[in-house]
Amino acid sequence: LISVSYCLLFAAQRHVLTYMEDAVSQLLENREDISQYGIARFFTEYFNSVRQGTHILFREFSFVQATPHNRASFLRTFWRCFRTVGKNGGKYSSICCYLLTAQEYHCLLQLLCPDFPMELTQKAARIVLMDDAMDCLMSFSDFLFAFQIQFYYSEFLESVAAIYQDLLTGKNPNTVIVPTSSSGQHRQRQLSNDCSPLDGVEASLFYQCLESLCDRSKYSCPPSALVKEMLSSAQRLTFYGFLMALAKDQGINRALGALPDKGDLFLDPAMDQELEKLVAQVSRLSVSGPTSSSGDTTNLPVRNSPRINSPWKPLHHRRKMDAESEGSNEETDSSEN
Repeated sequence: LISVSYCLLFAAQRHVLTYMEDAVSQLLENREDISQYGIARFFTEYFNSVRQGTHILFREFSFVQATPHNRASFLRTFWRCFRTVGKNGGKYSSICCYLLTAQEYHCLLQLLCPDFPMELTQKAARIVLMDDAMDCLMSFSDFLFAFQIQFYYSEFLESVAAIYQDLLTGKNPNTVIVPTSSSGQHRQRQLSNDCSPLDGVEASLFYQCLESLCDRSKYSCPPSALVKEMLSSAQRLTFYGFLMALAKDQGINRALGALPDKGDLFLDPAMDQELEKLVAQVSRLSVSGPTSSSGDTTNLPVRNSPRINSPWKPLHHRRKMDAESEGSNEETDSSEN
C-alpha cells in the first residue's frame, strides 16, 4: 500500500484521472487473472510502469497520445528500440547509413502502437522532405527529431498552420484556433501546394501571434522564449521552414526532455549495459560440455541453468506483447524484402 501511495503521489500531478481510469479499466478487464497477484500489487506495478514510461507499449493510439507524459514516453521508447537503425558499420555514429521511407518508419511505429495513424508519419516526413514525395529516403535522426515535434506538439502545429495561412493572406489572427484533424490536414497540404520557397511571413509578427497562442492554448507548446530566440535572426520565414527550425533546435529538444542531443542520439549506456549482461548470460548458458566423436550434442548431460528473474508486468502488457510478437515477424520480413 505504501508503494501504491507513492506511485499515486507521482501521478497526482500528471493527469491522475487518466491513469486511474485506465488502471481500473485494465483491472476489470483482467480481474480473474489479476486476483492471484492481488489488487495492491497490480496498482503498484501499473504506476511503476507509468513512472518508467513503459506503460505505453503496444497500447492503442488514443492512450499513447492522451497525456504529455505518454507522448514523451512513446518518443523515448521509439528511440531506444530503433536507434540501431542509425548504426554505421556496427559502431554508433552521428552519420546514419540506413535510410528509410516514411512507410518504413511507419511500420516501426506500428510495432509499438499497432493503430498508429499514417497521417502523423506523413506530416513528420514533410518536415524533412518539404514536399509530398513520401517515397524519398530519410535518415533516422532527421525523421526522429521531425517526428518528435509533429507528434508531441501536434495540436499546437495545427493552430500554427492556421495562423500562418491567415498572415499569408493578410488577415490578422486575433483568436485562438481550435485545431481539428481535418482542418489541420487541409491547411498543411494547402500550404505545401500553394506556397513557393520564396513565400513567407514577417518573423516578428509571426512570433507575436505564436506568443499569444502559447499563453492561451491548453495544449503543449514549445517554450516561447526559445521560439523567440530561434526566430530572432530571421526576417521572414515559411511554415515548413519554421517546422524544420523547431525540429533542429536543441534547446527545444532539451526542454521537451524525451530525446538526447543529436550528438548522443545513438548512445544509450543503460540499454547497452543491460544488453551486455544478457549477452554474457546467454554466453555462459551456451557453453557446451564434451561432445561425442560424431559431434552430436543431443546426448549431452542436461545442465541446471540459472533462472533469470524478470520483473512482473501487468497482464495486459504481456498479452499484447505476445500478440504483437506473432504479428511483428510478418512486418519485419516484409520490410526486409
